[in-house]
Amino acid sequence: MKCPHCTVTIHAGWVMSPVLRHGHVTAWRVNFMTCPECSADILQLGKGAAGNLNSPTSDWYQIFPTGSNRGPVSKEVPTDIAADYTEAALVLPLSPKASAALSRRCLQSVLRHAGYAQKDLSQQIDAALAEQDARKALPTGVHSILDLIRNFGNFSAHKITDQTTLQVIDVEPHEAEYCLDTLDAVFDHYYVKPAQAKAMKDALNAKLAAAKKPPAK
Repeated sequence: MKCPHCTVTIHAGWVMSPVLRHGHVTAWRVNFMTCPECSADILQLGKGAAGNLNSPTSDWYQIFPTGSNRGPVSKEVPTDIAADYTEAALVLPLSPKASAALSRRCLQSVLRHAGYAQKDLSQQIDAALAEQDARKALPTGVHSILDLIRNFGNFSAHKITDQTTLQVIDVEPHEAEYCLDTLDAVFDHYYVKPAQAKAMKDALNAKLAAAKKPPAK
C-alpha cells in the first residue's frame, strides 16, 4: 500500500481494536498503524458482527487522513482537469467507484484537449493508441497501460456483468489508484514534458538571439 501522507510504498501493519459501548464490544472496529517512513498515523473504520471479534469485517474505510495524498498536480495541467484529478484522489478512500468515474472523465478531457474529439472515451482511446504522428504518439509505457483505465472507468459508470460468475464487477481501491497512476503518466506526456521542452528551446533561442544568430527550428 501507499502511505496516504507521504505516498511512499509500505507494508501494511494494522492493529485492530474494537469500539466499546458501555463495556460491550460493538460491530465497529478501528484499524490503526503508523507509517514506518514518515511516522504519521493512519486509521481505518470497519464493521463486523456485534460482540464477535472474530467475525469478518465487511469493508474498511480510511478515516484519517481524509483523501489520498497524491501530491500537487503540475501547474502545466489545465485547471478543470486538475480539479477532477484532485477530487478523484480525495474520494478514493470513501468510494473507489466514484474515484474511477472521475478519473475516466479526467482522461476524456485530456484526450479531447489533445485533439481526439471522438464521441466516447473508448473511441478516443482507440484513436490515441493508433496515433501515427510521432509528435503526438504515446510512449511505449503509457501506450501499454492507457487501455486499462477505460475498463476500470466503465465498471464505475455502468453495471458490467462478468459472464462467468454473473456478479456485478466492482472497482477495487488498488484499481482506482491505478487509474490515478495512469493519469500521472498521461499528464507527463501531454503537458509536463512539452512544457519542459518549450522552456529549454526558449532558453536556447534567447542565447542565440544574444549572439545574433537565427533561432532553433
